[in-house]
Amino acid sequence: MSDDWDIRTKLVHEGSRRSQYGEVSEAIFLTQGFVYPTAESAEARFEALGEDEFIYARYGNPTVRMFEDRMAAILGYEDAFGCASGMAAVNGALMALSKAGDRVVASRALFGSCLYVLENVLGRFGVEIVLVDGTDNAAWEAAITPETTLVFLESISNPTLEVIDLKHVCDLAHANGALVLVDDAMATPIFSYSKACGADLVIVSTTKHVDGQGRCLGGMIVGSRELIRGPIETYLKHTGGAMSPFHAWVQLKALETMDLRVRAQADGALAVAQALEGHPKVSRVSYPMLQSHPQHAVAMRQGESGGTVVAFEIAGGKEACFRFLNALKVFTISNNFADAKSIVTHPATTTHQRLPQDQKDILGISGGLVRLSVGLESQKDLIADLKAALELA
Repeated sequence: MSDDWDIRTKLVHEGSRRSQYGEVSEAIFLTQGFVYPTAESAEARFEALGEDEFIYARYGNPTVRMFEDRMAAILGYEDAFGCASGMAAVNGALMALSKAGDRVVASRALFGSCLYVLENVLGRFGVEIVLVDGTDNAAWEAAITPETTLVFLESISNPTLEVIDLKHVCDLAHANGALVLVDDAMATPIFSYSKACGADLVIVSTTKHVDGQGRCLGGMIVGSRELIRGPIETYLKHTGGAMSPFHAWVQLKALETMDLRVRAQADGALAVAQALEGHPKVSRVSYPMLQSHPQHAVAMRQGESGGTVVAFEIAGGKEACFRFLNALKVFTISNNFADAKSIVTHPATTTHQRLPQDQKDILGISGGLVRLSVGLESQKDLIADLKAALELA
């Protein structure tokens, strides 16, 4: 494979392994274990794995390895480890890289399950957790000290779409000897700028843009070979967070169209955000590429797109929101995002329902907040659907 290939070429070809049959489509190796020709070869494989050798599907699988290699290539890193879900990847990375007495600094605007792992899991085992306003560079500067071992953040937060000055955070962390772990769910694998900004590891929920069609769960930890095949693989192979070969195959095939899908969805998201801005029933629209976004300058400096999700506030709170949601005809009410179908979510009562109210207030997750995931439908139809529903809000 070639490092000179463009991303679309890598999405189709990178990491391919063909069996003796010379198949065109990547093969699915739906097996838990592997056969050894002799007892001596089994002993040798358990001592040290050779190139393209496998022991057990919890440790690795040829189909999963193809998916891992392709994801690492498109994000610009050396290696990757496939996990059962995006949260399995988050938990695996955080647990593999933390121990009692460590100090982890994280942005406050995180998905609720990520906060649970930090505060209720790592915190319970003696890891110091420090949460900061991710948009405040001075807060990062005060929190990241020489005692900090790990920094964790969402490059674009879910659901309010705050944008963090990632290079500034990476520079601070590295100056203090800390690793940086970035959740790129909202930024998308296509528009990810984590490697360019210096992040050591990236989490991708492959459930989202990679699969992109509402079928399979999956997650990927991407980074240096030293970290991936060292502490991360060691932790995950012993604790069972590995990806199913079938899910790896489905999502490996989905990569072939991801660039086309995500770029079309991001174009749609920008068009929807522009159409909503200034609407009399909408008090605020959040999309990084809008000039009205508080971190617009940082977003423009870091990436070429704001992603496929738009957040906005409906005047009138929860009741007005529910009238709006129930009036939509093209958008589907669900709690996922980054699907080919456009999805609408009310975070305060679904994805972030269990956050204490004071945390919701700090993060701006109000009763009037709506999260839109823009799919592949006609932009004209999506905008017409939104405007018609807003009339009933």
